[in-house]
Amino acid sequence: MKLRVSRRYVPLLATLFVFVAIFCLGGLQYRAFFSLRVFTNLFTDNAFLGLCAVGMTFVILSGGIDLSVGAMVAFSSTLIASLTQLAHFLPFPAIALVLVIGLLFGLAQGAVIHFYKAPAFIVTLAGMFLLRGLGFVINLNAIPVEDPLMVKLSTLGIPLGEKASLSFSACVLILAVVATAAVLGFTKFGRNVYAIGGSELSVLLMGIPLARTKLAIYALSGFFSAAAGVVFTIYTLSGSAAAAMGLELDAPIINAQSLAANYTNEVGVAGKVRFLKNIADALKKARCPSMNRSVTPISLWNSFLPRLNGRVGTRIHFLSSQEITLRISRRRNS
Repeated sequence: MKLRVSRRYVPLLATLFVFVAIFCLGGLQYRAFFSLRVFTNLFTDNAFLGLCAVGMTFVILSGGIDLSVGAMVAFSSTLIASLTQLAHFLPFPAIALVLVIGLLFGLAQGAVIHFYKAPAFIVTLAGMFLLRGLGFVINLNAIPVEDPLMVKLSTLGIPLGEKASLSFSACVLILAVVATAAVLGFTKFGRNVYAIGGSELSVLLMGIPLARTKLAIYALSGFFSAAAGVVFTIYTLSGSAAAAMGLELDAPIINAQSLAANYTNEVGVAGKVRFLKNIADALKKARCPSMNRSVTPISLWNSFLPRLNGRVGTRIHFLSSQEITLRISRRRNS
């Protein structure tokens, strides 16, 4: 009897296989890497990225894109830090205000995209610049958070033994993944999201409320990215308008399978978050030079180039956009 695996679960199984392989290799090379504490830290250190990816799942499944999630994280963290530290607000009202702002901002973006037929890329790109600018208007510098309740939340966790614990941020991420998986898999709204990603014209012909569903999709993306800002503030105990640069590109990469096929699942999203963090930790342990930036395909390639170039006797290197701009300006000046 042959064991057949549905195509739906192939990306998830491939991600889990690579994750386990890299985790085992890291554990064999570094003694402390193969521990429960490191495994739980994979959730804690990237909880804000996971929350952004959870919200982005709705958007990408519907055939859209949201480039404002990273700026929303920075704006939310700056606003919470300024309210709690400078304006002496209580943490919970400040957090509630930030979540409402994220929800309304996502709703406004969805309204512009749907009713004015504007490209989601352009609308959310403008939203990214707006939120990033508003963050710098609030404060140009990073604001440390010293509120006792926020400090307590940053250290709160479920003990698991071996000096490991499941932090508050990790618990929020897990609850968000489970709730979103239930919504997408077992509710009418979830089926409508999949249908919009397939064909908006078919959705209209079937009588599915396109406008209401699309507005809800972008509202959820704004809400989850604001929640990611809250988690980021608790994790770092600071707020900065310069935080989460490039996060709007990491979140779609986690959902990349949705760009090639009209399906995804939240378990796969959580697995990909742990997978990226696992790669980053392993490369940092190996002291690869390119790991002072985000984990991207180019940074991963350039991290292994010194060893590759030494073996094959060739010089291959991919330039980042900043390096290209710098080289062009040097040639013009010379």
